[in-house]
Amino acid sequence: MSDQNIVTSGEKARRGALFIISSPSGGGKGTLIQHVFKTVENLSYSVSWTTRAPRASEQHGRDYHFISLGTFEEMKARGEFLEWAVVHGNFYGTGRSTVEREIETGRDIILEIDVQGAAAVRREGVDAVSIFILPPSFEVLRARLAGRKSEGSAELALRLRNSRSEVEEYRHFDYLVLNDQEERAANELASIIRAERARRERRESLAQEVLATFPAPTQIAQ
Repeated sequence: MSDQNIVTSGEKARRGALFIISSPSGGGKGTLIQHVFKTVENLSYSVSWTTRAPRASEQHGRDYHFISLGTFEEMKARGEFLEWAVVHGNFYGTGRSTVEREIETGRDIILEIDVQGAAAVRREGVDAVSIFILPPSFEVLRARLAGRKSEGSAELALRLRNSRSEVEEYRHFDYLVLNDQEERAANELASIIRAERARRERRESLAQEVLATFPAPTQIAQ
């Protein structure tokens, strides 16, 4: 058995990890995640469901599953959401089956969700690694939200009013990434994912496969 075969087999045997990535609205988590997908292999993404209207650049099935409130309520009643929340007046939810399928097949999956959604996942007792993206300041956050020009003045004001309470949720997360410089922050986020993959408990099957190639001490010739 070659070393390459050992690594490949061991990696396939493990369960996937769930990564929750949150930030205040306009914190830049989506942009950082896009960078991560360019550099980190075997990584999946859970497309959320929402009752919010799509923005000009968004596509159904790629950015979100855009659905009516009635459809959302039906899915919620059937228990199809791992978590759901009302954020800035719109409903958002994570499909349970997608997350479970990816984890069972050994693929790590990212949930890009707000702080309410992250809290809901914690209440479910789901094993997850949570990462909070911090904006460098309120003024930078304000400029980013205003610059994307995707909200009207009333919605923009609502998101800014909610931003402090969202940032205060940082204390409930495992990791913090300061999004001051896009490339640096994306590299840090990728490093966290790679480090979590290397945790001993995630690579137990790999260690056992390697150990199985070693003979017992009494079987080694003098």
